[in-house]
Amino acid sequence: MTRRRILIGVAAFFTLAIVSLALALSYDSPCGAPPAPVADATRMKAIVYRCYGSPDVLELAEVAKPALEDDRVLVKVHAAAVNPVDWHYMRGEPYIMRAEAGFGRPKDARFGIDFAGTVEAVGKNVRRFRPGDEVFGGRSGALAEYVSVREQGSIAAKPANVTFKQAASVPVAAITALQALRDEGQLRPGQKVLVNGASGGVGTFAVQIAKSLGAEVTGVCSTRNADLVRSLGADHVIDYTREDYTQGAQRYDLVVDNVGNHSFLDIRRVLAPEGRYVIVGGPSDDPWIGAMRAPLKAFLLSPFVSQQAVFLLADLNQKDLTFLAELMQSGKMTPVIDRSYPLSETPAAITYLEEGHARGKVVIRVAHGSTGP
Repeated sequence: MTRRRILIGVAAFFTLAIVSLALALSYDSPCGAPPAPVADATRMKAIVYRCYGSPDVLELAEVAKPALEDDRVLVKVHAAAVNPVDWHYMRGEPYIMRAEAGFGRPKDARFGIDFAGTVEAVGKNVRRFRPGDEVFGGRSGALAEYVSVREQGSIAAKPANVTFKQAASVPVAAITALQALRDEGQLRPGQKVLVNGASGGVGTFAVQIAKSLGAEVTGVCSTRNADLVRSLGADHVIDYTREDYTQGAQRYDLVVDNVGNHSFLDIRRVLAPEGRYVIVGGPSDDPWIGAMRAPLKAFLLSPFVSQQAVFLLADLNQKDLTFLAELMQSGKMTPVIDRSYPLSETPAAITYLEEGHARGKVVIRVAHGSTGP
């Protein structure tokens, strides 16, 4: 009887712990008032969010301009871009990400990652960059007039032959495409790769990068985007409104999936015996684990089949940004811009992005200068 009571007690404890964690993760705190401004601080405009929710929680506010630190580069932002990861943080979904982003409300009110701009000042220990350099990269809080980035962080020189808007569209999406193909996909010259969602932010880069790596590329997209995907270098285009690529006769060495509208079992039909399936995106209708549902199913199946399924979480880094800059400089990769919005209309940009029909990237034009102390 004692052992039974102990087991019941342990089960009750873990049940209570799980329920408590679930309630904590799913709870939305009120937005609250903005923090009091720091006396004599130089101010700048930035997009911030103080609670989770729809694009309505995003606001253009005046916040303190980043201080210049010894190992950092202060960048005046000319353009930024928005990504699905941004609206996931905005909504705090899937809930599991709140363990890092903040319970109830975000720990960091800053918003955005992708940026491109001009170096305004450098810390005393910085050697790689100088004031006036044109750069691009990734840094939390990029939807602002200024960002501060470590010299060895996710920042690289912008190629002269691309605009600030084009460069700003690159970091998250293009690095995701590169690492999906080269690292997780282990793509080699002459192999056949299929990109599902070839007209989106990651997809438009994936088609071009795959061609630069010597692959034979098939892009999957809608009828209206077929010409765009062909213009990016795709050897073959499948219109998903007319044909299901998982029912075709062609076999691929690699499938990069930005959509997640087919199961791993379906995709195995078109994978080579030792093929690889890299999951980049998928349906986000589950508020608890979001797009992780498909990767989890694929992960459970992978040990029992010869093909490999992996889920990619991109790593922003300077080396890959520099590689992408070289592709742009050589003309092998050209960013595709769908729409651009002023900084004040970031909520409208996120709304459009969430609809899931953007052709290429959605960018933000950032006003320059900061208000005084």
